Amino acid sequence: MNIYDIMTSEPTCCSPGDSITSVANLMKQNDCGLIPVVATNGHQNPIGVITDRDIVCRLVAEGKDLNGCTVGDAMTSTVITVEHAAPLENALNLMESNQLRRLIVVDDNGDVCGVISQADIARQASHTLTGEVVQSVSTPSSSSHVLH
Repeated sequence: MNIYDIMTSEPTCCSPGDSITSVANLMKQNDCGLIPVVATNGHQNPIGVITDRDIVCRLVAEGKDLNGCTVGDAMTSTVITVEHAAPLENALNLMESNQLRRLIVVDDNGDVCGVISQADIARQASHTLTGEVVQSVSTPSSSSHVLH
């Protein structure tokens, strides 16, 4: 099974200069918690991601005025991608090794063409494979702090 067989195709994207309010509305409209951030050069080259968690932890929790904030103020600049024609195992290995619940999928030109998530895997892959991915991604890293 290849990534394009189970990925969510044609995700909504945004740019670093878009307002936080507009990207939050995109998340609501598309029922998603991650939006790929693409370069503003007319292509869909991924330069980061913004998640609902990014907005909460980097802006809301810090007391920032959301009306003046842009995607660039909260986005994660490190983006790990996987090619759409790669075997599913490639995505699983990247998700596990980087403890990511979602990956940006790119086409042969390096443009965003999809997103693959744990939910996509759960809907399409075996229960064993799904369990392994969830367990690996959910294992706290050594830098995590446990609240008592």
